[in-house]
Amino acid sequence: MTERLDATFAALADPTRRAILARLARDGEATVTELAAPFAMSQPAVSKHLKVLERAGLVTRGRNGRRRPCRLDPRPLQEVTDWLAEYRRFWEERYQALDALLDELQDPEGG
Repeated sequence: MTERLDATFAALADPTRRAILARLARDGEATVTELAAPFAMSQPAVSKHLKVLERAGLVTRGRNGRRRPCRLDPRPLQEVTDWLAEYRRFWEERYQALDALLDELQDPEGG
């Protein structure tokens, strides 16, 4: 799981790849040509980004005749969410302890 998580974070580190994922999440499948349209870069450059996303398991490519549409696979994002949940619990516990301390400092008599 660590290797997959590393690949997911590496893929998400680039704003172009995040924009591609957002486009696929919002509009569904798209070809490389369609994905390249909003960017000031060549289709081969977008294809390189797609390969990174594919290696991370975030994008799959199908075949529909001559068309090779790309699709979002959200499972790696769920793994990231699960991993981050541990840290969310950590910070929630810290904030609860801070809240308790602030309450105590505001009312040291306890009532």
